[in-house]
Amino acid sequence: MSLPELAQALQNAAPVMVLTGAGVSTGSGIPDYRDHSGAWKRPAPMQLSEFVGSELGRQRYWARSLVGWRTVERAQPNAAHHALASLERRGQIQGLVTQNVDGLHQQAGSQQVVDLHGRLDRVECLDCGRVMPRQQHQMALEAANPHWSTSVHYSGVAPDGDADLHTADYAQFKVPACSACGGLLKPAVVFFGENVPVERVNIVREMLGQSGALLVVGSSLMVWSGYRFVRAAAAAGKPVYILGLGVTRGDAEALGRVTIDCCNGLSALEQL
Repeated sequence: MSLPELAQALQNAAPVMVLTGAGVSTGSGIPDYRDHSGAWKRPAPMQLSEFVGSELGRQRYWARSLVGWRTVERAQPNAAHHALASLERRGQIQGLVTQNVDGLHQQAGSQQVVDLHGRLDRVECLDCGRVMPRQQHQMALEAANPHWSTSVHYSGVAPDGDADLHTADYAQFKVPACSACGGLLKPAVVFFGENVPVERVNIVREMLGQSGALLVVGSSLMVWSGYRFVRAAAAAGKPVYILGLGVTRGDAEALGRVTIDCCNGLSALEQL
């Protein structure tokens, strides 16, 4: 399928729902998890069971996050984010569902956004339910571990606000508890091994029901949380289109796809 053909198909089906994945944010300097064949590029991320059940696991997570959060905090929307916001303003997109947790779609101006996997700029208490800005927790992490950033060897950025650290003694890292109840703090994102809240899924299903088609951008669809909506669209007889690099789990359901970098593809699509 060519870009002009995709543009025409989306115009004919407008308004459409868009589902985005990590490939949309790589142009903003945030790494993705998988290669173009859908395989892991690195060890699988932490599971919810490890975070909740292991103190050392939580120490390792927050120690790496203290350093890696800066990449997400400083990231700016790229051409793909801006193109999607522009298409929404023109009425071609009536809802955007993102598997990303960086908030860049909202920064670019998209209004009807569902953060399927939550937001990394928020921290929640698993005991009392309190939600706080990540920056507030970041300050508490830095105050409790004043020399951490200079005592470890940082070797690179990892996905979702993680960082690759070496020579780190995680057992020495102090993780602040909830200041309201002393409970366990967790980033307000859906971990691997955790279910997307049912209410959020239902909102997306309703959004899909009001759409003429589904456009998947920059997602391998290897996790069920996003792929379920491809299956739902196909079952409802709604066309599915895919834009991005590499194979996806939804290729068999897609009526058409364009294999192209998300920034280049969406920028061109915006002009057609």
